Parts: sequence; structure tokens; C-alpha cells
Amino acid sequence: MNDEEVITELKKMVAFIRQEAVEKAREIQVKADEEFAIEKAKIVRQEGMSLDTQYEKKKKQVEVSQRIAKSNQSNKARLEILKSREENLQNLFTEAQERLTKVSENANSYKELLAKLLLESLFILHENHVRVITRSNDVQIVQGLVDEALKKYKDVTGRESKVDVSEGLPKDSAGGIIVSARNNTIRLDNTLEQRLRLLEEKVCAIILSRLTTQMLPEIRLNLFGPNKQRKYV
Repeated sequence: MNDEEVITELKKMVAFIRQEAVEKAREIQVKADEEFAIEKAKIVRQEGMSLDTQYEKKKKQVEVSQRIAKSNQSNKARLEILKSREENLQNLFTEAQERLTKVSENANSYKELLAKLLLESLFILHENHVRVITRSNDVQIVQGLVDEALKKYKDVTGRESKVDVSEGLPKDSAGGIIVSARNNTIRLDNTLEQRLRLLEEKVCAIILSRLTTQMLPEIRLNLFGPNKQRKYV
């Protein structure tokens, strides 16, 4: 092989090596572009998910704030209604308190009332010996009711009891009786004032219970929205 042929072969080899280098560089560039595109898409996707999460979080915060505000407005209106009802009830019981002093003015109905209070007290205390305290004006009336009350008590319970009656209630009391036993260690206040107080407490408790029962489901709905798993709201 002469020099000219050697040079020609060398040129061919150089051209082949150059072509391979170009193709290898192109292959590396394509692979790098693909990896870059994949990584870029991954980053974009992650950032998008992060933005979606932040958006949903902010959205829920706004919804909860709106529900709380709505619930507060509703509760405020209900509290105003409750306050109005409480004032009306207070006026009603104040009027009833004033009328208590007139209960004893009707002798027959007051006597019947004392008989019921005495018999009720015997059944509640269920003692062999009780002491009844009443107003000085009512002592004779109550004493006249004792025998009949003891008879009814024995007919129902099969037990006998003894009743001592004495004065002790204040003169300005509306009436009624206080019954005690075992040296005053057991005491039952059955005065008209106490009966009215118990009635007032019972009525207020019922109203509060009903209001709470009505408000709690609405508060839950406003704060957390409807829940299909709950039976009502």
C-alpha cells in the first residue's frame, strides 16, 4: 500500500470516528433532553399538587370561618329570644309570688291544699314519727287534718305514724308546711314559696334543655356541614 492509499484509509477512519462521535453526542443530548423533560414535568406536577393542597386548605378555612360567623349570628338571635323568654318567665313567677299571699284567703281550697301537702309529706318521709311546722294561724287547721291523713297513709302503706303540729313558719309566709323527722335530720320543705321555686327551676331547666337540643344540631351543621352517616344532620 503506497502513501496515497494510506492517507485515504486514514481519512476514512477519521471520518468514521467523527461520525460516531457526532451520533454519540446526539444520543447523549437526546437522553439528557428526555431526562430534563421528565424531571421538569415531575417538578411542575409536585408544585401543582402543593398549590392544590394549599388552595383546598385555604378554602376549608374560609368555609369554616363563614360557618362560624353564620352560627354566631344564629346563636345571637336565639340568645336574644331566650333572654326575652327568661324575662317573661321572671315576670310571670314574680306575679305568682305576689299572688301566693292570697292563696290562704280562700279557706276551703287552702284547707284542701294543706291536706294534700300533709299526706304527700307522709308518703315521702315514710317515718314513724314526724313533726309538722306551719304558720300560727294554720296550726288548728293542720291538726284537724292529721287523723284523716294518717288513715290514708296506713291504708296505702300498712304502717302507722305519729304527727306533732306546731307553729314556726314566719307570719309573712304564704303558707304550707315544713315536715321533719329524726330530730330534724330529715327535713321536707313543702311551703308554698318552696313549691313555687321548684316549679320555676323545673320550667327553666326544661326550656334550657329544649333550646340546647335545638341549637346543637344546627351548630354542628353550620360548622361541619351535612354528614350522611348521621341520622338527622
